[in-house]
Formats: sequence, structure tokens, C-alpha cells
Amino acid sequence: MATFSRVEAELIQFSSKLPREFYLQPTLVVARSLLGAHVVSRVHGTELVGKIVEVEAYIGFDDPGSHAYRGETRRNSVMYGLGGHAYVYFTYGMHYCFNVVTEGEGFPAAVLIRAVEPEMGIKVMRRLRRSGDSIPDVDLANGPAKFCQAFGIDRRLNGEDLLGERLFIVAGEHPAESSDIIATPRIGIRQGLDRNWRFFLKGNPYVSKAQPLVNPE
Repeated sequence: MATFSRVEAELIQFSSKLPREFYLQPTLVVARSLLGAHVVSRVHGTELVGKIVEVEAYIGFDDPGSHAYRGETRRNSVMYGLGGHAYVYFTYGMHYCFNVVTEGEGFPAAVLIRAVEPEMGIKVMRRLRRSGDSIPDVDLANGPAKFCQAFGIDRRLNGEDLLGERLFIVAGEHPAESSDIIATPRIGIRQGLDRNWRFFLKGNPYVSKAQPLVNPE
């Protein structure tokens, strides 16, 4: 688990947020570029920070794995908005998932944050997970629902501008190299498995343990 000195923590705190232009890029570019970046969630005066280690892309009108596949609804309308906003949805009657909206207004696309390596505010993350010391750090945010719970993200943040102060992303110190990124089919879907749009950092222990329904080619 990464730890930061006070100086490093301040650098993250005051680093420039990823600009709007970053999110307006093609979704697959955004998805891969998010790996190694730091997501910051401010909860009750505490900054919770984690390195993004696993993501999934959902793109356009013809992606059968996407919420937008059957058209715009009240639930998925944020996906159709301008890139750089949070799309947070409730699933299975118990979990939240956080997606970064990408590309231009009117084109439904987003990147799901699947797993994060906790870096700062871990005591608060444990309290939010209601775990005490029973869950290892490596399991605090290694899944989309775990991540949302640990970082205090719920439906109240649906539509949140990621250039604001509550929830945002800053660039990593060392962008992930192509050789460090593994691509596989996405998790938990039965259609669109021909698209290797799940990306994660090779060898990182904080990646989720879930596996796609088919083996990657």
C-alpha cells in the first residue's frame, strides 16, 4: 500500500484536477489514461485518496453492455451529458457504482471505476466500509461497490462535476505505460464480450478478483 509524506499529500491536495479536455477525449483513451491517476473524495472534512488500478469502458449507442444501449432514460441521462461528470447508479438493490462520463454532450459514454489502491484516509475508509480491522487494505476498494462505499460515493453525487471540490481526479506522477496495462472483456455482462474494454494495471494486487465470462483472446 502506498503511503505519502506530508509534502506528497499536499501535492495531491493542491494538484490541478484533470481538465475538462481530458474527459472529452475518446473513451478508450480516457479509460487507459485514468490508470495510475488519483481519485479524491472529500468526506466530512477528510480527503480520501486512491490510485485507480482497474476500469471499464462503455461506449455509444451500439454497445450491448452499456446502460445506453436501449436509449436514454431518467437513470442513464447523465451518460448523455458533457464529459467530466459523475454517473453514479444503484444496482442489485444494495450497491453504488461510479462512472466517469466521457466525450461530448449527446453521446452516451462512460468509464466505470472498478478498483482503487487506497492511499490516504484509510481509517475513514474502514469506517465507511463498517469493517474495523477485519478487512485487509487490499480488499477495501478492489471492486466497484467496495470502492464507492469506502469513498463515500452514492447517488447524491450523480451528475457531480469532476472539476468541483467534492469528488475529482488528479493525474498520477507516472502515467501507465502500454506494457503495464492488461485488456480483457468486461465483468458481469453477457453481451459485448468481444470488446476488450476492461483495463487494469498488470501485477497490481488491488485489482478486483472478478473474472469475465469468457477468457481474453
